[in-house]
Amino acid sequence: MGAPEPDVVISEEIRQRAETLRALLNAYNHRYYVLDDPTVSDAEYDVLFRELQAIETSHPSLLVPDSPTQRVGGAALKVFAEVRHRMPMQSLNNAFSEAELGDFDRRVRAGLGVVHDVDYVAEPKLDGLAVSLLYEQGLLVRGATRGDGTTGEDITENLRTIRRIPLRLSGGPHPALLEVRGEVFFPLAAFKKLNAEMEAKGVKLFVNPRNAAAGALRQLDPKITASRPLAFYAYAVGVSEGLGQFKTHAALLQQLKDWALPVSDLIEVVTGAEGCWQFYEAMQAKRAGLPFDIDGVVYKLDDLAGRDELGSVSRAPRWAIAHKFPAEEAETILLDVEFQIGRTGAVTPVARLKPVFVGGATVSNATLHNMDEVARKDVRIGDAVIVRRAGDVIPEVARALIDKRPADARVVQLPEACPVCGSPVAREEGEAVARCTGGLTCRAQLHAGLLHFVGRRAMDIEGFGEKLLIQLIEQDLVKSPVDLFKLDTQRLASLERLAEKSAANVVEAAEKAKSTTLGRFLFALGIRDVGESTAEALARHFGTLELLIEAAQADAPSAAAEKKKDRFPLLQAVPDVGPEVAAQLARWFTDAHHLELLTALRDVGIRWPEVPQVVIDGPLSGKTFVITGTLPESRDAVAARIEAAGGKVTGSVSAKTDFLVAGEAAGSKLAKAEKLGVAVLGWDDLSALLQSK
Repeated sequence: MGAPEPDVVISEEIRQRAETLRALLNAYNHRYYVLDDPTVSDAEYDVLFRELQAIETSHPSLLVPDSPTQRVGGAALKVFAEVRHRMPMQSLNNAFSEAELGDFDRRVRAGLGVVHDVDYVAEPKLDGLAVSLLYEQGLLVRGATRGDGTTGEDITENLRTIRRIPLRLSGGPHPALLEVRGEVFFPLAAFKKLNAEMEAKGVKLFVNPRNAAAGALRQLDPKITASRPLAFYAYAVGVSEGLGQFKTHAALLQQLKDWALPVSDLIEVVTGAEGCWQFYEAMQAKRAGLPFDIDGVVYKLDDLAGRDELGSVSRAPRWAIAHKFPAEEAETILLDVEFQIGRTGAVTPVARLKPVFVGGATVSNATLHNMDEVARKDVRIGDAVIVRRAGDVIPEVARALIDKRPADARVVQLPEACPVCGSPVAREEGEAVARCTGGLTCRAQLHAGLLHFVGRRAMDIEGFGEKLLIQLIEQDLVKSPVDLFKLDTQRLASLERLAEKSAANVVEAAEKAKSTTLGRFLFALGIRDVGESTAEALARHFGTLELLIEAAQADAPSAAAEKKKDRFPLLQAVPDVGPEVAAQLARWFTDAHHLELLTALRDVGIRWPEVPQVVIDGPLSGKTFVITGTLPESRDAVAARIEAAGGKVTGSVSAKTDFLVAGEAAGSKLAKAEKLGVAVLGWDDLSALLQSK
């Protein structure tokens, strides 16, 4: 039998009963799952739930997206759709000691230009999965994983099954758009119960609650997710429209609680580094008795305007930090040391260990960082060693237990030749890292370089996974990134475990990826020390690849300059490009092989919208501006006016800044400008400059 046809006429009594049941069940859910204060028995709840189910089954037109009956999971998915976050979900920098916490606090106060203590919102750092919930007019319309911070996966149907997440916000009014960010986690009691059930069935157990939560969220069948008692806490807001003005993060969290979003009761507002440290010690003392796993605490500047002033560096905000609990340690035996070759040729010693359970996982490999660390710790093959692991941090060999050293323990030696390609291993003066000199002739460097090149934030070529690239390299089908664009379906389909349809998809993805942006292309090249943000800054500054190459080649002779401030003037004009990054750029863009690679990549059809530099002869030509505070027009509009008049707008005040445009509530940038003697303009002053001839 098919689903019942919608009634032509539904009585007002039935309609009202459905609304009443939904309101009751949502209220009971909130008290049970969020407030932990149930007011009805499970049996009473089930009777009401089944009554609502019956009404919605008989009258499908009464079914609404936020009905409590919609939490049981719908049809299974074939694949998760991709979600691009409108505002990146940034990661956090870490502190591991009281001294590092103090350094963070000093940086915050210096950035704000204050000497007094500032307030932070301190919260437990849940060991779960970061997610984004998008509400439109109070209704949950999409949920996504954090992914790489820029792009995640659409797991809306799975998140809808988590009863702590409201399908519709309570109260009102609600913003037109609200992105709530938080953590999905597995409560410890529920995790232990799940593992006990799995053990009884003879099924492989989950290693820790975080893995169990991750596995549940990424089920293609939402019904499986619904069977797992996951929980959720909200801790931030991403993009929003119509949210209104909030001065502090604490006030914003209170608003989320008023809308029935669960927020941890452990969160506190603390003052200064001392307040942060006291919170840290309190959480460490409570850790063992908490109903969920935490691996540290997080401090966030409470003042939202101050956050705007501080901004972000790379992929992390300057106004927040994660303070990790001491890593868990365990003793084991160092069986051997092997050497891995990275994308830039870095030779990294890797410890092969007798497997040991530490930090929630079984560890058989651990990093030794570099040969200086090996020597400093006097680690030898055969030693009993202490392995340290904290959360997702790569396990490391912390120290050797020299008292237990066997007589036949062997000193670790840096290989003279690359273990992959046989090329000489060299270590430049002043560097801690030794490198294989083989470049792309080394298959290890080629493999790592190609993985980087095809990555989502680089050229974004779907289908070129690690195993496929290994096959292509081993069969000499790919010797450089250029070869990826020369593969055809027939050649790919001849490889192991690659059907013709999959091969055709890879070829199509490579063709599609030829249309990119200059910033992505520069990042994909894998130039040492040039990350994603630096690549974008280079693209914005130079506009074309040709101008960047010209600047690098013009700056190259200055590499020998004794004073760093005199080195690479054209490259260091780019925001955030210092002498070390400039040196890498000058070296890369003067290498004949690299220039041949660029030509070959352009020849196979890689292209991007060229944005040539436009020199505007206006009243502000040659002048650099920074904008701060509240002005009669938005900062973007003010910046557009300045640039239209020939000026240049940057984000931070320095000795190179000509003018600071300061509106109301100007903060640390104003203080820094006054300290450096930078001219400060008000709105009227800027208007007069713009109108001058």
